[in-house]
Amino acid sequence: MFDNFEFVNPQFFWLFLLLPALLLWYFWKRKQQTASLKISSIKGFKTGKNWMAKLRPLLFFLRLLAISALIVAMARPRTVDESTHIKTSQGIDIVMAIDVSASMLARDLRPNRLEALKTVAARFINARPNDRIGLVEYAGESFTKTPLTSDKSIVLSSLKAIVYNTIIEGGTAIGSGLATAVNRLKESRAKSKVIILLTDGVNNTGFIDPKIASELAVEFGIKVYTIGLGSNGMASSPIGLRPDGGFQYGNVAVEIDEVLLKEIAKTTGGQYFRATSTTKLKEIYEEINKLEKTDIEEFKYTNYDEMFRPWVLLALGLLGLDLLLRYTVFRSFV
Repeated sequence: MFDNFEFVNPQFFWLFLLLPALLLWYFWKRKQQTASLKISSIKGFKTGKNWMAKLRPLLFFLRLLAISALIVAMARPRTVDESTHIKTSQGIDIVMAIDVSASMLARDLRPNRLEALKTVAARFINARPNDRIGLVEYAGESFTKTPLTSDKSIVLSSLKAIVYNTIIEGGTAIGSGLATAVNRLKESRAKSKVIILLTDGVNNTGFIDPKIASELAVEFGIKVYTIGLGSNGMASSPIGLRPDGGFQYGNVAVEIDEVLLKEIAKTTGGQYFRATSTTKLKEIYEEINKLEKTDIEEFKYTNYDEMFRPWVLLALGLLGLDLLLRYTVFRSFV
């Protein structure tokens, strides 16, 4: 309730310590404020209590209230209303090209490579509130899962929906995946255009040479970060189908064309990363997040509503009432 309320000069509240002293002084001097007459006897005088005399201390308390109001006014109460306007630069457009071949179901990352990637990628997307992001899936062929959009809920929903399926032709067409991602970014007017290309294998199919796709990226000013996903050595990977339709797993040697991925990254001005575990994959996406920053300019506006004036007017009103009563109603008593 009082989060936006403040006193600019709270040190004036120490003056309230004077009020008890003034009260003591009043009660000590109050008998001297009334004229007295000493007589031997009051017989023959009519005696009675006058209500006007009882109300006389009201004048002193009016002054105390006026002093209190002036102290509050000097403390300078006010409300503070802060508003912030954030202006971002033209931003960064990012397309994440994700390998969805059967080998992405390998269990060297938990629960498998694809699910581990989706978890880490979701964190990366949430950390980019000011950028547009798109998704591309590829295996033996490629297609756009989500075009560039600033609506993170759409991107996250599409990412969550990515699963291995037999609709896409099998294999790993790195060139096709990269070319589709380039196609999504070629008309972008963002200050920076980035592709994050992830794969766990080698280019073994597709009609587009990865080198040609990387040259296209250079032509359109697109930087490509490549990630090789998979542990070193052997990994439990799908090797066939069981009668019930589920995958049969067996140990398969991890083969990643790191030479190709490094060349793509170098040609386009990006970097190559190797993710051998979920922890390493997180670190890679955090590193890319640091490398590609969107400039944000924050404008803060502060509006002050001064509230001391009503307290000054209250003090003047109380003093005016004191003077009015002192020279009218209580004139014969003061």
